[in-house]
Amino acid sequence: MNSTSGAAWFETALARLLTMRVDICGGAFMNEDQFLTAALQNPANAIIIDELFQLALPDSWLVSGCLVQTAWNVLTGRAVDYGINDYDVFYFDPDTSWEAEDRIIRMLAERLAGRGIAVEARNQARVHLWYGDKHGLPYAELHCSTEGIDRFLTRNTQIGLRRTSDGYEVYAPHGFDDVAAMIVRPNPGPNFSAANYAAKAERWKKLWPEIAVLQADTS
Repeated sequence: MNSTSGAAWFETALARLLTMRVDICGGAFMNEDQFLTAALQNPANAIIIDELFQLALPDSWLVSGCLVQTAWNVLTGRAVDYGINDYDVFYFDPDTSWEAEDRIIRMLAERLAGRGIAVEARNQARVHLWYGDKHGLPYAELHCSTEGIDRFLTRNTQIGLRRTSDGYEVYAPHGFDDVAAMIVRPNPGPNFSAANYAAKAERWKKLWPEIAVLQADTS
């Protein structure tokens, strides 16, 4: 998305977001501007996105729960950072050594620690090297960061956000309506685990009882 910066755009999008809370009762709908406005209500999201843009990490995105859960918090009137333990960053660096990834992890931790923000950064170019040993599931080599987003356990969190020179770019292959309706939906695939999905959904349900969890097909 190429968004127009400035207070006028933000105020218009925020007004639409607040209107959307009423619309959900008759059928969930959320567009990109509404989602972006909700996600940026959390200062930590905005800070991380700005840091990634300034550092120019290759193919870097802020992804997943910290974005969606911020939107849930806005929709339910909670504190914008409620229930968010850490913030996931994806980037794609052809240097797949652990030492190179560790340097990025340490750098981001140092830059953001003073703001009280815990970031978990992962180089998507090397996930296939360790995923099988850690989770006991196959994981084919990735070719860009958005392919990593595509493999999330939950379809409703398949969202990434980053800064561009003239605004923001949002990656959301399934749109935002599940976010608006607070639906948790499984994302079947070669590395999907029904047990891990159930555990994640149960943890979220305790924090956000408003969510509707769709069961994974275990047949």
